Amino acid sequence: MGDITQLLGEMRNGSSDAASAVFTRVYDELHRLAASHMRHERSDHTLQTTALMHEAYLRLVGQREMDWQSRTQFFAVASQMMRRILVSHARAYLSAKRGGLQRRISLENSDIALQSQSGELLALDGALIRLSAIDARQGQIVELRFFGGLTVEETAQVLDISVRTVKRDWMVAKAWLRSELAQGECAATAE
Repeated sequence: MGDITQLLGEMRNGSSDAASAVFTRVYDELHRLAASHMRHERSDHTLQTTALMHEAYLRLVGQREMDWQSRTQFFAVASQMMRRILVSHARAYLSAKRGGLQRRISLENSDIALQSQSGELLALDGALIRLSAIDARQGQIVELRFFGGLTVEETAQVLDISVRTVKRDWMVAKAWLRSELAQGECAATAE
């Protein structure tokens, strides 16, 4: 795996051979990452794990302006890309259904538990966007930990911050998201 960073640089410069080599080397890990994302989705989801992985990879290959620094950064961006794909898919699903009922998202004891519904994913995505506008680092931590499935240590490495900072920001971000999602639910039931 040591040559992935070099291959990512060659891929950025347009090498299709490098893009193929990267894909071969990261396939299993990308598949695990996609499966992690899909665990939070509804059971009747029309997008399959492999399709999510391939769509994210195709978008990553198209990132010509990206200056890949490491394998870890690649997977963090891949996770973010998968989240965006799933959010777009959820929006399309809800618009096809002419809207949908918003359901409560449960944030249990230090883990964000998402009840596999498209509307909930959109509510969480909106809250995460608002959190990122207030504190970008906390938004990144939530994205990497919850959507990307990274450990505290891996998140600290990706963001180049201490493990202690990740733990502190993770606790604050979860509390903020709980409050934000609860307010959104109250507003939805008042309408």
